[in-house]
Amino acid sequence: MKPEDDMSGALDAAIGTAPDDYEGLRALLLSRRDTMPKRLKQLAAFAMEHPEEVAFGTVAGIAEHAGVQPSTLVRFAKSLGYDGFSHLQQIFRDRLRERFPDYRERLRVLRESEGHHVHAASLLEGFASAAALSLDRMRDSVRPEELSRAIETLAKAETIYLLGARRVFPISAYCAYAFGKLGVRAILIDHVAQLGPEQLATATERDAVLAISFTPYAPVTADLAAVAAQRNIPVVAITDSAFSPLVTSADVWLEVAEADFSAFRSLSASFALAMALAVGTAEKRAEG
Repeated sequence: MKPEDDMSGALDAAIGTAPDDYEGLRALLLSRRDTMPKRLKQLAAFAMEHPEEVAFGTVAGIAEHAGVQPSTLVRFAKSLGYDGFSHLQQIFRDRLRERFPDYRERLRVLRESEGHHVHAASLLEGFASAAALSLDRMRDSVRPEELSRAIETLAKAETIYLLGARRVFPISAYCAYAFGKLGVRAILIDHVAQLGPEQLATATERDAVLAISFTPYAPVTADLAAVAAQRNIPVVAITDSAFSPLVTSADVWLEVAEADFSAFRSLSASFALAMALAVGTAEKRAEG
């Protein structure tokens, strides 16, 4: 038996009732994060970072990309209480179907839930409720001491590089606007002509990176944050999970789990946190 397959007896003893949804699975993995054997922790991190691959990949393909033996996937699933890996894989498939259908599918589901006619008032109420829930969650998930560390890290930077792609790009763009108005030097990595790496190339250890990404994580954001960390550039991350690929690169990270309405996720909490970081950074500099 290879080392990565040699799981401890304590792991087998921890087997209990398997979570029947993704949030329950995520909570279980987080509760065991500090006690998992190395290979299981590696596989858990991979599963949270690449839910699409876990949902639809083959055992051999997932194992290869995660850097473990195929038999480890079966042991991992059984350690969490599942009958086998296919049982665990179904949780990831259900989650992606529910949370990330394509936009036409989201509209179809929305029309069906509204009786084939979407009322404007219902849309406003739905999105307003999702925004309110997102803000409430963010108040609980962002710890004051971590927010203070993030602000201090950004305030010390000569230049703040703003990194966010796809759905969260508007947050990075807003930060560029806010920092500029507040007199804080910031550079927006906009990836025009795929020049993100070149745009980050001028950053030094005296600067900082503010990286933002949520599930499904943008590979370019994770990759550039990792490059910054390798070059000893401080990284502040806004993300949605302790298993996010940004966490391993970040000096400090802030958790934001946006709620959704008919699979359309809010950005309200993320914008509120971005505003707090921008104003807090400017205020911290003024104190200095």
